[in-house]
Amino acid sequence: MKADAAASQGTALTGKSLYQLDSAWTNDEEHSMKLADLKGRPQVVVMFFAHCQSACPLLVYQMQQIETALPATLRTNTGFLLVSFDTERDTPAALHTYRAEHELGANWTLLHGNADEVLDLAALLNVKFKKDAQGQFMHSNVITVLNSDGEIVCQQSGLGQNSDALIRALQQAK
Repeated sequence: MKADAAASQGTALTGKSLYQLDSAWTNDEEHSMKLADLKGRPQVVVMFFAHCQSACPLLVYQMQQIETALPATLRTNTGFLLVSFDTERDTPAALHTYRAEHELGANWTLLHGNADEVLDLAALLNVKFKKDAQGQFMHSNVITVLNSDGEIVCQQSGLGQNSDALIRALQQAK
Protein backbone atom coordinates (compact mmCIF):
# COMPACT_ATOMS: atom_id res chain seq x y z
CA MET A 1 0.00 0.00 0.00
CA LYS A 2 2.77 2.49 0.80
CA ALA A 3 4.31 1.97 -2.61
CA ASP A 4 0.90 2.55 -4.20
CA ALA A 5 0.49 5.84 -2.35
CA ALA A 6 3.93 7.01 -3.45
CA ALA A 7 3.31 5.91 -7.02
CA SER A 8 0.05 7.83 -7.14
CA GLN A 9 2.00 10.97 -6.23
CA GLY A 10 4.51 10.33 -9.02
CA THR A 11 7.69 9.67 -7.05
CA ALA A 12 9.01 6.99 -4.74
CA LEU A 13 9.52 7.73 -1.06
CA THR A 14 13.05 7.97 0.27
CA GLY A 15 14.37 5.88 3.14
CA LYS A 16 14.09 8.94 5.39
CA SER A 17 10.39 9.53 4.76
CA LEU A 18 7.95 9.17 7.64
CA TYR A 19 5.36 8.42 4.98
CA GLN A 20 6.81 4.92 4.72
CA LEU A 21 5.17 4.17 8.06
CA ASP A 22 2.38 1.88 6.89
CA SER A 23 -0.17 2.69 9.56
CA ALA A 24 -3.84 3.56 9.34
CA TRP A 25 -5.17 6.74 10.95
CA THR A 26 -8.58 8.35 11.24
CA ASN A 27 -8.97 12.09 10.85
CA ASP A 28 -11.45 14.30 12.66
CA GLU A 29 -13.90 13.88 9.77
CA GLU A 30 -13.81 10.12 10.47
CA HIS A 31 -12.04 9.34 7.19
CA SER A 32 -9.32 6.68 7.16
CA MET A 33 -5.97 7.78 5.82
CA LYS A 34 -2.29 6.95 5.65
CA LEU A 35 0.49 9.40 6.39
CA ALA A 36 1.53 9.04 2.74
CA ASP A 37 -1.75 10.81 1.86
CA LEU A 38 -0.06 14.00 3.10
CA LYS A 39 2.68 13.75 0.46
CA GLY A 40 3.05 16.70 -1.85
CA ARG A 41 3.32 19.64 0.51
CA PRO A 42 5.38 20.49 3.60
CA GLN A 43 3.83 19.74 6.99
CA VAL A 44 4.21 21.27 10.44
CA VAL A 45 3.69 18.39 12.87
CA VAL A 46 2.94 18.26 16.59
CA MET A 47 1.95 15.31 18.74
CA PHE A 48 -0.45 16.45 21.44
CA PHE A 49 -3.59 15.58 23.37
CA ALA A 50 -6.77 17.64 23.30
CA HIS A 51 -7.40 17.58 27.06
CA CYS A 52 -4.03 19.14 27.84
CA GLN A 53 -4.29 22.33 29.87
CA SER A 54 -0.65 23.42 29.77
CA ALA A 55 1.86 22.69 26.99
CA CYS A 56 -0.37 21.56 24.12
CA PRO A 57 -2.38 24.78 23.82
CA LEU A 58 0.94 26.64 23.61
CA LEU A 59 2.21 24.30 20.88
CA VAL A 60 -0.98 24.73 18.86
CA TYR A 61 -0.81 28.50 19.34
CA GLN A 62 2.79 28.48 18.08
CA MET A 63 1.67 26.49 15.03
CA GLN A 64 -1.04 29.10 14.42
CA GLN A 65 1.59 31.84 14.68
CA ILE A 66 3.75 30.01 12.14
CA GLU A 67 0.74 29.72 9.83
CA THR A 68 0.05 33.45 10.13
CA ALA A 69 3.70 34.36 9.53
CA LEU A 70 3.93 32.46 6.24
CA PRO A 71 3.46 34.30 2.94
CA ALA A 72 -0.03 33.61 1.54
CA THR A 73 1.11 31.23 -1.22
CA LEU A 74 3.25 29.20 1.17
CA ARG A 75 0.49 29.18 3.80
CA THR A 76 -1.99 27.58 1.41
CA ASN A 77 0.60 25.01 0.35
CA THR A 78 1.58 23.97 3.89
CA GLY A 79 -0.24 21.42 6.01
CA PHE A 80 -0.54 21.56 9.78
CA LEU A 81 -0.76 18.14 11.40
CA LEU A 82 -1.85 17.39 14.96
CA VAL A 83 -1.53 13.74 16.01
CA SER A 84 -3.00 12.76 19.37
CA PHE A 85 -1.30 10.32 21.69
CA ASP A 86 -4.46 10.08 23.83
CA THR A 87 -5.91 7.10 21.98
CA GLU A 88 -8.78 6.69 24.44
CA ARG A 89 -10.30 10.16 24.75
CA ASP A 90 -9.20 11.87 21.53
CA THR A 91 -11.64 10.11 19.24
CA PRO A 92 -12.23 11.56 15.78
CA ALA A 93 -15.35 13.27 17.18
CA ALA A 94 -13.37 14.80 20.07
CA LEU A 95 -10.73 16.01 17.62
CA HIS A 96 -13.47 17.51 15.43
CA THR A 97 -14.72 19.47 18.45
CA TYR A 98 -11.14 20.57 19.17
CA ARG A 99 -10.80 21.81 15.58
CA ALA A 100 -13.95 23.91 15.91
CA GLU A 101 -13.03 25.30 19.35
CA HIS A 102 -9.59 26.37 18.12
CA GLU A 103 -10.80 27.57 14.70
CA LEU A 104 -8.35 25.38 12.79
CA GLY A 105 -8.72 25.77 9.04
CA ALA A 106 -8.92 23.34 6.15
CA ASN A 107 -5.14 22.99 5.88
CA TRP A 108 -5.06 21.39 9.35
CA THR A 109 -5.25 17.62 9.77
CA LEU A 110 -6.09 16.08 13.15
CA LEU A 111 -5.35 12.39 13.50
CA HIS A 112 -6.36 9.58 15.82
CA GLY A 113 -4.58 6.22 15.73
CA ASN A 114 -4.19 3.11 17.83
CA ALA A 115 -1.56 2.86 20.55
CA ASP A 116 0.99 1.01 18.39
CA GLU A 117 0.71 3.51 15.54
CA VAL A 118 1.10 6.41 17.93
CA LEU A 119 4.19 4.85 19.52
CA ASP A 120 5.77 4.20 16.12
CA LEU A 121 5.23 7.77 14.94
CA ALA A 122 6.37 9.23 18.28
CA ALA A 123 9.60 7.25 18.05
CA LEU A 124 10.28 8.56 14.53
CA LEU A 125 9.57 12.13 15.65
CA ASN A 126 11.60 11.70 18.87
CA VAL A 127 8.55 12.55 20.98
CA LYS A 128 8.34 10.91 24.37
CA PHE A 129 5.12 10.67 26.35
CA LYS A 130 3.76 8.88 29.39
CA LYS A 131 0.25 8.79 30.82
CA ASP A 132 -0.02 9.62 34.52
CA ALA A 133 -2.52 8.37 37.11
CA GLN A 134 -4.90 11.29 36.42
CA GLY A 135 -5.12 10.51 32.72
CA GLN A 136 -2.88 13.40 31.74
CA PHE A 137 0.31 13.00 29.70
CA MET A 138 3.81 14.12 30.41
CA HIS A 139 5.36 14.66 26.99
CA SER A 140 8.05 16.21 24.85
CA ASN A 141 7.19 19.54 23.27
CA VAL A 142 8.45 19.15 19.72
CA ILE A 143 7.42 20.93 16.54
CA THR A 144 8.61 19.16 13.40
CA VAL A 145 8.74 20.40 9.82
CA LEU A 146 8.51 17.75 7.12
CA ASN A 147 9.28 18.42 3.49
CA SER A 148 6.75 17.40 0.84
CA ASP A 149 8.20 13.87 0.81
CA GLY A 150 7.73 13.39 4.56
CA GLU A 151 11.37 13.85 5.56
CA ILE A 152 12.24 15.73 8.73
CA VAL A 153 13.96 18.97 7.77
CA CYS A 154 13.72 20.85 11.07
CA GLN A 155 12.70 20.19 14.67
CA GLN A 156 12.34 22.51 17.60
CA SER A 157 12.00 21.42 21.22
CA GLY A 158 10.60 23.50 24.03
CA LEU A 159 7.83 26.01 24.51
CA GLY A 160 7.79 29.65 23.49
CA GLN A 161 10.75 29.31 21.15
CA ASN A 162 11.38 31.67 18.27
CA SER A 163 9.83 30.11 15.14
CA ASP A 164 12.19 31.68 12.59
CA ALA A 165 14.11 28.44 11.93
CA LEU A 166 10.86 26.53 11.37
CA ILE A 167 9.58 29.20 8.97
CA ARG A 168 12.88 29.19 7.06
CA ALA A 169 12.69 25.39 6.84
CA LEU A 170 9.18 25.65 5.37
CA GLN A 171 10.33 28.24 2.85
CA GLN A 172 13.15 25.94 1.73
CA ALA A 173 11.18 22.68 1.88
CA LYS A 174 10.42 21.00 -1.41
